[in-house]
Amino acid sequence: MVLGACLLGAVFPDFDLIWFYLVDNRAVHHHRYWVHAPGFWLLVTAMAAPFLWRTTGIIRRAGIAFLAAWFLHLCLDSIVGSIMWLWPFSNQFFQLATVRPTHSHFVLSFMAHWSFTLEIAIWLVAAFLLWARKTS
Repeated sequence: MVLGACLLGAVFPDFDLIWFYLVDNRAVHHHRYWVHAPGFWLLVTAMAAPFLWRTTGIIRRAGIAFLAAWFLHLCLDSIVGSIMWLWPFSNQFFQLATVRPTHSHFVLSFMAHWSFTLEIAIWLVAAFLLWARKTS
């Protein structure tokens, strides 16, 4: 249950892509939606904290895992994906690097950018941890 909550929290912010593609017709960048706003994440965390504080065991761990994974998603999106860290006080995007359109498709441009090595490193660490867990 904790791993499932963590996985759900990690992809939760990108559920806004359903709205982005199917309803909004890509009119507004999906990082402007509420699930990608750290201020909203803080509000949800503040509302969940008293409940999680009173619970114990797996419910508490799952809730914390969900919220931590959501926050980690926003941090990782900040590398090249732009996040409004000062929202609701400012709509300014912040990111560490910019991926320039160097190839015919944006996915190829991302794969050719140095930041893609971070993605690969995350996958390799996860695979190693899974392998180490199974062999111990």
